[in-house]
Amino acid sequence: MIHAIQIVIIQPLTETVLLKTPTEGIPMKMLKRALALTLLAAIVGCAAPIYNVNNAPVTTSSAKQLSAAQVREAIVRAGASLGWVMKDAGPNKLTGTLHLRSHTAVIDIPYSPQSYSINYVSSQNLNANNGTIHKNYNGWITNLTRAIEVQLAAQ
Repeated sequence: MIHAIQIVIIQPLTETVLLKTPTEGIPMKMLKRALALTLLAAIVGCAAPIYNVNNAPVTTSSAKQLSAAQVREAIVRAGASLGWVMKDAGPNKLTGTLHLRSHTAVIDIPYSPQSYSINYVSSQNLNANNGTIHKNYNGWITNLTRAIEVQLAAQ
């Protein structure tokens, strides 16, 4: 049995290669740079500063003063409605955990009859780095804050 062997010699390119279609006349080097910058912008565009809620006021539609226990219950109900698992983490403090697909976010929520805060603790698969995080995290915190406000207003 005889096998044919084909030898291909590849020579390095010593000059800029021009694409002929559909971007005729654009140097390949420029196209590669533009693509790299676009990808970098897409990656960086997904990161945003970590959003914490600091001392948000506890307000009700009736303007009545709530107890710490009532504030706690409003936060737990709001979190549960969005998939957050809330656990007591000491006096007037909750820890919330959200598992969404392959992502996990953990927050601390200190509260009192007058205010509450939401503070980032940790995360998995949200690219947290140097005070930035995937922008979806901030949306989850915004949604949680709105849900807490709704629950407090209903008291």
